[in-house]
Amino acid sequence: MKNSDLLKITEDYSSPIYVYDSAKIVSQYKRLTSAFKQVKNLRINYAVKALSNINILKLLHNCGSGLDTVSIQEIKLGLAAGVPAKEIIYTPNGVSMIEIEEAVKLGVQINIDNLSILEKFGTLHPTIPACIRINPHVMAGGNTNISVGHIDSKFGISIHQMPHLLRIVENTNMNVNGIHMHTGSDILDIEVFLYASQILFDAAKNFNALEFIDFGSGFKVAYHENDIETNIEELGKKLSKKFNDFCKDYGRELTLVFEPGKFLVSESGYFLVKVNSVKQTTSTVFAHVDSGFNHFIRPMFYNSTHEIINISHPKKHKRFYSVVGYICETDTFGSNKRISEITEGDILAFKNAGAYCYSMASNYNSRFRPAEILWHNNQAHLIRERETMDDILKNQVQVSLS
Repeated sequence: MKNSDLLKITEDYSSPIYVYDSAKIVSQYKRLTSAFKQVKNLRINYAVKALSNINILKLLHNCGSGLDTVSIQEIKLGLAAGVPAKEIIYTPNGVSMIEIEEAVKLGVQINIDNLSILEKFGTLHPTIPACIRINPHVMAGGNTNISVGHIDSKFGISIHQMPHLLRIVENTNMNVNGIHMHTGSDILDIEVFLYASQILFDAAKNFNALEFIDFGSGFKVAYHENDIETNIEELGKKLSKKFNDFCKDYGRELTLVFEPGKFLVSESGYFLVKVNSVKQTTSTVFAHVDSGFNHFIRPMFYNSTHEIINISHPKKHKRFYSVVGYICETDTFGSNKRISEITEGDILAFKNAGAYCYSMASNYNSRFRPAEILWHNNQAHLIRERETMDDILKNQVQVSLS
């Protein structure tokens, strides 16, 4: 997108505001499918938690994507977007059997990552296909909050518990049609991923009626110029060969499944904010903007780095700024960022704002969540209205305290 497009959106819809470029989402989807073109049966299930606006789900479904969901609400969003239940996988963590039973009734693919739940499910529903989530104990991810394959992770059934797992499957005679893993996000070394995949292939040999093997995702995208990203083309070449060889040994063609979220939508997103004031202290120049970690929590939560550009004056002399929000506690988007000279009223754009940004926004400090725009076919489409005071008060129940 051009700076002029983004500036026009802030003029028309005000700030703060999220903007997503549909063309980038589509191109990332095509890049991933192209990398694995040597696989006969490939399935992409978009991770809804990354960005759950129903229009994004529709866009990706039009590309051919299914959905990876982690809650009953995400399932219902997917169904509302027109995605068939058979194209939705449900991978909960620590939920009750009540929610799982509701998902069963909706007809989606169930993915289980707990031995206790596995035994209950197998006993109650021995004929309903179930996938099993394995923890290979292989660490990936740039931050402990998004590295989920380690020994102390709450996710998945430990590979070391395979004998117990197999006893449950045998005793309940349950229908296992898939096996799954997820090592974490921001994969830097594809050899680590390939090592984990071999563990999953070895585990898959224990099941004779598999339809698919799900390798999760966690592919890293570039957050700034010359940043390291997952070499998806090299991974496609190497993993495709391993997968095809496994299918040959297994005796039939299985489906290779991925569940990308960030990879598909992160780079499509821009978060636009207006500079309220520029404050010089004895050691720092602060650019105060009209938002906070209530809207964009990743820098505070994950210590993530997002490129920030002054789209109002991109060619001015660059100076160092700490860009901060209006929340009444430490609320820093970036420290000592080299940005084109900032004046009050300028519009700043945070890049890579498509994944885990709006979906993690809140009403902290009773602030309104921002609007969302989809830039599609060179036009801005409002896909979520900015909240109002009515939204803040909607579910509050006032009682008489006299």
